[in-house]
Amino acid sequence: MEKRKSAPPADLVWAYYLVAGALTVAAYYTAVLTGGPPVLRVTLYCLVSAAAAAAVLLGCVRNRPRSWLPWVLLGLSQVVYAAADANFYVTHFILGKTSFPAPADVLYLSHYPLVVAGLVLLIRRRTTGRDVPSLLDAALLAVVAGMLSWLYLIGPQTEADSPLLVKVASMAYPMMDLAMFAVAVRLILGRGRRNTAFVLLSTNLLAFFAADSTYVFQQLNQTYAAGNFLDAFWLSGNLALGAAALHPSMAHLADPGGAPDRGPGPLRITALCAAALIAPATLLVQYANGAYSSIPIVGCACAVLFVLTIARLAGLVSEQRRLAITDGLTGLRTRRYFEAELPAEIARARRAGSPLAVLIADVDHFKSINDRYGHPCGDRVLVEISRRLRRATRDTDILARYGGEEFALLIRGSGGEEPAVIGERIRRAVADSPVAIDGGHPPIEVTISVGTASFPLHGKTPADLVGAADRALYAAKNRGRDRVVDWPAEPEPDEDAGLTYLQRIADEVDSWLSTHEHGRAVGRWAALVAGELGRSPASVRLAELGGRLHDVGKILIPKEIWEKRDPLTEDEWKQIRQHPVYGYRLALAVPGLGGVADVIRQHHERFDGQGYPDRLAGTAIRFEARILAVCDTWAAILADRPYRPARTEAEAVRELLDARGTQLDPQVVTAFLDLHARGELGSLPRAGVTQAG
Repeated sequence: MEKRKSAPPADLVWAYYLVAGALTVAAYYTAVLTGGPPVLRVTLYCLVSAAAAAAVLLGCVRNRPRSWLPWVLLGLSQVVYAAADANFYVTHFILGKTSFPAPADVLYLSHYPLVVAGLVLLIRRRTTGRDVPSLLDAALLAVVAGMLSWLYLIGPQTEADSPLLVKVASMAYPMMDLAMFAVAVRLILGRGRRNTAFVLLSTNLLAFFAADSTYVFQQLNQTYAAGNFLDAFWLSGNLALGAAALHPSMAHLADPGGAPDRGPGPLRITALCAAALIAPATLLVQYANGAYSSIPIVGCACAVLFVLTIARLAGLVSEQRRLAITDGLTGLRTRRYFEAELPAEIARARRAGSPLAVLIADVDHFKSINDRYGHPCGDRVLVEISRRLRRATRDTDILARYGGEEFALLIRGSGGEEPAVIGERIRRAVADSPVAIDGGHPPIEVTISVGTASFPLHGKTPADLVGAADRALYAAKNRGRDRVVDWPAEPEPDEDAGLTYLQRIADEVDSWLSTHEHGRAVGRWAALVAGELGRSPASVRLAELGGRLHDVGKILIPKEIWEKRDPLTEDEWKQIRQHPVYGYRLALAVPGLGGVADVIRQHHERFDGQGYPDRLAGTAIRFEARILAVCDTWAAILADRPYRPARTEAEAVRELLDARGTQLDPQVVTAFLDLHARGELGSLPRAGVTQAG
């Protein structure tokens, strides 16, 4: 059985098309140079034009561009152009009819509007927002081309001694070419993908403009002859259009893309300078030749070019200023801009007798996000927080990225309790939903702490105002994060004193039980595990405080029981099992520690429901308490106790693995041992020794 030949790969069809087209063009010029029959020459020439039209329509079917309408218009324009070629060459070189204008000219002129419409649609699809710099650059080049076209192509046609219809047709060609050139230059200089299809399409447009302009010039001088070098331009332009449509990259040619204008490069500057100098150079040439009638036209062109150049420079200055005051990552204002505006706003508020508020916000536990997920994910978090802050503030407010993960907000006309209300609004805007970070990671909960201060109540100078807001932010951090504090942030005596007292009790209990650190280590490990498991900053803080204070209830049980070396009696065991309840009651008495109290009460519950004091099981146990159970077990194994010596880390690992799913939450055990394997837990230090890190 004969093997069937496979079709050429889709990504090489355009290359085969170009090779076949090049051979056809070579055959055409061979026929011209050898004086081949007119029928052969006409057939070869028209074959290239018709093949380009077919290639565009085939490319639309094969590549299925997202924006198909521009390509359909370009394909229809090429169909009209191919029909014009067939009419022109058959009429002139086979039938011998050379009248002008002729039906072929109507077809030629009809294809231009389709090209322009297709290019305009491409430009609109490729450009997001306004691209004024490219528009100005294209306008500058179009003005120069229009001036030259008027002086050397259109103007002479108006002065020629020829019938009106001939004049109109002769002037229509360069004017249509100018329209196509202006739109083509706008496409070439604008934003968007510059792939292979883009290069081939640009080649088609520039080749046609150059050939058409030269053709009109040769017609004026009566030097045009079919088969000269211009046919190579037209034929090459046809091939470039067909190849652009057949290339797979044409499917994405209309996709928007490209960064905002960052200023023209050296090549673009050189081209624009050369174009701008053409007008005054032409003025001198016209003056030297005594063509004074053309001087007003060139003078007007110089004036327009001057205005366009000034507009371009103004745009560059404006863009550079915008870049100087805009943070490159978040798109917010920079700290330098904020600090420059603050004195002016204070002076304005002083004159008007109105208040002014400054808010400083900081992302909670941002370092742990970078450490766990990497800096690219950290950057995505900052970008998303910036977006949420922008949505929660007014356009008249000044929102700036003040530092790495710090943001500053300047609010006009805000005083009294309003800054704290606004601070709470932006805090909720950040914390209300998790932030997606991609990379296969689940969304993470992110919160911010906010400090506020207002003029003139809390400061009358920029330094005083920012300093007050910064101290309020520091107070918000100290009080557990994810909150708003309005300056003056007086300490809360009951909470601060109560927490300090409980911490002293916890340290006292630890000194009874072992020469090793316990509560501090358990709190530190609990925070690490909570962060490893992607818990919210508030949950991390809760786990840390719960670990720090989890044994505080032991103070209400006689010290002799804890120091006893002999086996405990049943009554002694009953007392020991009450220490989570005692600790719960002690923590509950301190304002703001309700959640910590719950964690302390549940830290001896077991995952299988066999723990105490409430025999909770599984997810009925607070997640922070489940974390605490693992960390407490690890610390107890590694510490020396009155009734037994310390054991090794290897033994501790085996015990945690044995307790998975019974005493301990398997998920927490896995996270804890991962941290241990990476060396992030450190050893259990001796009491009174601070561990680095």
